[in-house]
Amino acid sequence: MRTHGAPRTAALRLPDTGHECAQARAFTNRTLTVWQLGHCRDDALSIVSELVANAVVHARPANPADGAEPEVWLKLTLRPHHLVCAVTDQGSALPACPRTTDQLHEHGRGLHIIDALSQHWGWTRSAPTGKTVWAMLPTRRSARTDGTATP
Repeated sequence: MRTHGAPRTAALRLPDTGHECAQARAFTNRTLTVWQLGHCRDDALSIVSELVANAVVHARPANPADGAEPEVWLKLTLRPHHLVCAVTDQGSALPACPRTTDQLHEHGRGLHIIDALSQHWGWTRSAPTGKTVWAMLPTRRSARTDGTATP
């Protein structure tokens, strides 16, 4: 895997089809195969799924009748030691980790999952409206105490 020099980037616009998460996972899977990052696949697919699901829900236009389609982009960037998964949407709602005591509640767990799987995550505002939510995964295989690499 070549990680020296300029970062590699792959981007995908996700049209409002109802299959955005599946498209994002397939795109991520293909990109990680090309970049020889199979050892990052499971965590990256989970993170991308959560980021895209949040963006699709929170980027919906206030008035769907006006014909405006939500603009959602997935961008993967391979840096020397990290894979950055970033999703940009036009929603004004900022990411928040809701607190819930119900472990079986279907909503509100996405950012907790991203936090658990990534080394770092955060968000930035996009101009003129919207935001980008990103998560970083280390690309190096970690060494176990017995000296073998973990997959």
